[in-house]
Amino acid sequence: MPITRAPPIGEIKVWRHDAWFPTKDRGQVDADGYFWHAGRADDVIISAGWTIGPAEVEDVIMQHPNVAEAAVIGVPDPTRGQVVKAFIVLKHTGSPGLAEEIQTLVRTRLSQHEYPRQIEFVAELPKTPAGKVNRKILRDRT
Repeated sequence: MPITRAPPIGEIKVWRHDAWFPTKDRGQVDADGYFWHAGRADDVIISAGWTIGPAEVEDVIMQHPNVAEAAVIGVPDPTRGQVVKAFIVLKHTGSPGLAEEIQTLVRTRLSQHEYPRQIEFVAELPKTPAGKVNRKILRDRT
């Protein structure tokens, strides 16, 4: 059986006035020519040389039945440069071992280096006026 690979993710640029302009967004084009947004380029986490997209990690965390919302950022780490930190809003009170359960979920669905090494359970996530998670506020908290 042939191995199929996901299209590579790269920075989206637009052609305007005879020049390419970066949008600071990441994305990919699938085999049918559809464009898929993959998050902001300035939100990328570099850990031990690996590039990690926060949206991918958040999508997996959201698959846990007790997770209402999740946001992921990179935080400084002396060994790896950055590690993944997840801020998670729960639907119900968490149980002992929930953080490890979420880490295991991410490890089984994504590459081993993408799991959140740090998890903080919060009552709510800071939002922009447009209703998107304000990652700058999360980064400033750490």
